[in-house]
Amino acid sequence: MSGNSRRLDSVCVYCASSNAAAPEFLAAAESFGTLLAGEGLRLVYGGGSVGLMGACAKAAHTAGGRVLGVIPHFLTSYERPLKTVETIVVNSMHERKMMMFEEADAFAILPGGIGTLEEVVELLSWRRLGLHAKPIVFLNLLRFWDPMFELLDHIVAQNLVPAEFREVWRSVDTVEELLPAMREMPSLAFMTPPGVEEMT
Repeated sequence: MSGNSRRLDSVCVYCASSNAAAPEFLAAAESFGTLLAGEGLRLVYGGGSVGLMGACAKAAHTAGGRVLGVIPHFLTSYERPLKTVETIVVNSMHERKMMMFEEADAFAILPGGIGTLEEVVELLSWRRLGLHAKPIVFLNLLRFWDPMFELLDHIVAQNLVPAEFREVWRSVDTVEELLPAMREMPSLAFMTPPGVEEMT
């Protein structure tokens, strides 16, 4: 690790809660949980035992890692929190997302559905507004995130966000590349908030 590498202690994982996800996606989530434990990093996740998030949390716990789950009360009967890891039950989705954000030093974005999209867009929006500079790294397994990147490129091409917005996230193809990408991302200064560049 270079002297300029970021120090990480906790990594938040956003990913699918569906058990019907492709086997490759479930296996990748499991591998990442094991990897986090091996690196001595805490996993912060959505608190359920299902889908990719459940696979990741179970693997991290089995490998002796630290795990923090955060789940709203109304989802406990659907996503079924793991009883073997630390889990905080909150009152709302907003509270869940804020706690996950505050507890994490970086974010790994694995394949996911509407909930994952919501989390990612909010994370990118907060970055655009200059509210954080935490690393955001997508696992683009089987080119899953390509349509998302095309949309973001389209938004940039339409001058709705500046070209530098492309620098606030990274994309990797394998689980093994996630942590190095997070550690190597520069601590960029906050972006100019929207509207300011138009007034200067």
